[in-house]
Amino acid sequence: MSTNTSLYSRLSRRETHAPRSVLAITLAVLLILVAAWIGTEIVLSLLALPALLVAPADMFSSALGVLEQPAQYVGIAGVVVAIIGLVLLIAGIAPGRRARHTLSSTRTATVADNAVIASALARHAAHAGNVSPDNVTVSVSHRRADVHLTPASGLPVDAAAITAAVNQQLEQYELTPRVTAKVRVAENGKVGA
Repeated sequence: MSTNTSLYSRLSRRETHAPRSVLAITLAVLLILVAAWIGTEIVLSLLALPALLVAPADMFSSALGVLEQPAQYVGIAGVVVAIIGLVLLIAGIAPGRRARHTLSSTRTATVADNAVIASALARHAAHAGNVSPDNVTVSVSHRRADVHLTPASGLPVDAAAITAAVNQQLEQYELTPRVTAKVRVAENGKVGA
């Protein structure tokens, strides 16, 4: 039983988290291209042929002479390199999340897309508010469900009943990570809804 549980948790994590393959492949291709260019420049220099862009001796001397350049240019270049490094570090460490949640189940790994959860919550909110499903908009993010309901003109809507219905559905789903709901009822009704 514990083997299945660990398998289900691995499958759920795999389905709810995005891989970093595209970023890793892009960086690898860029590094390969730079290494190939530098290697080509070195071979051309050894063969006494003209450089494609910059001769290796010029690259080395300009890297050593960077302190002789104006401070504002060196500072700007340093800030740009630091920002690129910070973005790559955050992208590598932060978990990539897909718009999905896992539903509690002991017998299987159950993953639902946020759009499916939003659709179900919209249906229950419309039923609880006694309005047309077209008048309910729901968006589900990682930890929050925003329910926006527009009542028919002249018909009162019980916001507490809608909130209770939405919260009851969320409790039944037992989503991981846990989602909290915020229900908003529009002040102005819609004619003929």
